[in-house]
Amino acid sequence: MDYDAVTNKLIILFCLDKMEMPLTESSIIEICSVKNSWINYMDCLDLLYQLTEAKLIYKTECKEKEMRYSLTFEGRECLSYFYKRIPANLRDEITQYSKANRLSIKQAQEYYANYTDADDGSYLVTLRIYESLISTPLFEINIKAPTRQAAEEACKKWKQSAPNIYEHIFDSLINTD
Repeated sequence: MDYDAVTNKLIILFCLDKMEMPLTESSIIEICSVKNSWINYMDCLDLLYQLTEAKLIYKTECKEKEMRYSLTFEGRECLSYFYKRIPANLRDEITQYSKANRLSIKQAQEYYANYTDADDGSYLVTLRIYESLISTPLFEINIKAPTRQAAEEACKKWKQSAPNIYEHIFDSLINTD
């Protein structure tokens, strides 16, 4: 649907509010433009800039020079005054989408996995966990994988099991039982 610029800005503010965590530019675009078609892609980029300039949202550098957007106090206040400009059915849709996808979006933003070619023909897999708004990793491990398929599989599994692996390693190091 096509909404006016003010309503589109409010949609972004509402999404940030309902997701209850800072979001990367790519996450915002995916939520608002790719997965849901609430806002046109190019408009979404422009509106993020406008909202930042108006100090309704702020951005913080996080992992890998990635920026995350959050609501400012003024942004929350603006949303509280004007959220009714967002159609009720769209507010409900955004709320439901946020509830259903919050965990997967958080995982996508906080669990980093990548691999590169090693000199010996194997692959170096880098796995990291970031905390919201912290640019240095909370946890990082590098492992060698013998094949590209093994490296890809390690990256895929990391996204699903990072918290459990971290907890197990941490407990093993801390507990002396």
